[in-house]
Amino acid sequence: MALTDDDVIRHTLAWVQDFIVAEDICPFARRELERDRVRVQVVRSKKFDVALEELAAELAWLTDHPEIETSLLVMPTLFRSFEHYLDFLALAEELVERLGYEGVFQLASFHPDYCFEGAAPEEASNFTNRSPYAMVHVLREESVERAIDFYGDTSVIPERNIERLEALGSSAAEAMLTRCFKA
Repeated sequence: MALTDDDVIRHTLAWVQDFIVAEDICPFARRELERDRVRVQVVRSKKFDVALEELAAELAWLTDHPEIETSLLVMPTLFRSFEHYLDFLALAEELVERLGYEGVFQLASFHPDYCFEGAAPEEASNFTNRSPYAMVHVLREESVERAIDFYGDTSVIPERNIERLEALGSSAAEAMLTRCFKA
């Protein structure tokens, strides 16, 4: 049975709530979820150029809707390969700059097979950026700066997350990720 957009959104939000928020991977996510300021958009394209057009449209939409803090562009039918996803991400970063959104928005990357450079695929640390589907997280730069002012040294967050996930272990992290599909 094919996944509907509602299924994809439900799985994505379950991952955000039950992993990202519950494990405090992002200390800022809970607040935005509770305030209903997170937008999840499903992109069904199977082509890079169309997915880039969807990203451009989302950037414009966010510009026109300041009440929404952040957006997750979820691509369940594109980027089965992590390497192809990284190629897309490079083009997406170029698009943000070309459209004049550099300094306005920044992109964060998530993929089911995310693997940090120099890390082995089975390392638990990779789960900080593993998600149920390939996605691009669009963040407002101004909000990131406010969060840094409030939180302090945010550079410790990735290190803390890696330590937490290594203590949890790859099997447990994988199980948490897989649970989102039962939502």
